[in-house]
Amino acid sequence: MRFSLQREALLKPLAQVVNVVERRQTLPVLANLLVQVNAGVLSLTGTDLEVEMIARTGLEADAEDGETTIPARKLFDIVRALPDGSRITVTVSGDKAVVQAGRSRFSLATLPANDFPSVDEVDATERASVPEAALKELIDRTAFAMAQQDVRYYLNGLLFDLRGDILRCVATDGHRLALCEAGLADGAGLKRQIIVPRKGVQELQRLLEGGERVLELQLGRSHIRVTRDDATFTSKLIDGKFPDYEAVVPIGADKLVTLDREVLRAALQRVAILSNEKYRGVRLEVTPNQLQISSHNPEQEEAQEEVEAETKVDDLTIGFNVTYLLDALSALRDEKVVLALRDANSSALLREASNERSRHVVMPLRL
Repeated sequence: MRFSLQREALLKPLAQVVNVVERRQTLPVLANLLVQVNAGVLSLTGTDLEVEMIARTGLEADAEDGETTIPARKLFDIVRALPDGSRITVTVSGDKAVVQAGRSRFSLATLPANDFPSVDEVDATERASVPEAALKELIDRTAFAMAQQDVRYYLNGLLFDLRGDILRCVATDGHRLALCEAGLADGAGLKRQIIVPRKGVQELQRLLEGGERVLELQLGRSHIRVTRDDATFTSKLIDGKFPDYEAVVPIGADKLVTLDREVLRAALQRVAILSNEKYRGVRLEVTPNQLQISSHNPEQEEAQEEVEAETKVDDLTIGFNVTYLLDALSALRDEKVVLALRDANSSALLREASNERSRHVVMPLRL
């Protein structure tokens, strides 16, 4: 096997697959990438048996077909360290792969391609097409709310909720919830909920670039596959039932406070400096046309900010974890945001003023 291409053309697909490879493996071959050359196309595959990423790139005429596995991190680090514009040639003979560029030459140990595990074939029970920019936006606006190593294992991932021609992504860690939805071009009649594990979500988020390309989603019984012209992402699903998130979205939160998103975010960041480091609590006091934000800590230090608000609400005080509010504001895009409240003990809903496509629920904090 032999192939040759520019450094930048090799670095991009390598970067897409190398993060899937775990630094600590149970099988030596899992530290390697499966490298295949076939009919002028170079294909690189990385897997940890839960998530598989395949990246493809075209080659010029002088490539020789073949396959092997090469140490993932070492190959990536070598290519990244070579000068810009280098032409890299990889030649495999026996159990060695030789990487050459200019006066640089590296010899790497390989393992047989037959030893490389393949993720089970996805028997797609549902298929849908979604614009890449839309899927990227859904994940960017919700993934931060996923739980980390929660005993409720079904919270350690992102819910994909397909409902006819709408795809919703939902994440919650039990203290806050993020929801965003987008239209599907050809999802008529689909009704399915799946939970993609945290690592799969992060790899998919890293892969997506936005833009006009349309991705194909294939949903199997225990896998999801996302296919793009130059890459294929496959992940096992979390086998569990996601909580009824619609029951968490507050109903009857009729006390509305409309605020400038950037002004509110800057005020919260300043007040957070003197909040309790453990609980990160801030107090919000709503009066007509004004929101007062305050915090204090065990050292008896205090911070206070006043923000203009469009509201008729009089005398409502509620506490929140400031990190959850800031995360939600970072995920929203509109200039104006609406904070919908019911009372001091009920969850708050934060959304954009112009639409309800993206919604964030934050539990209150007793201060």
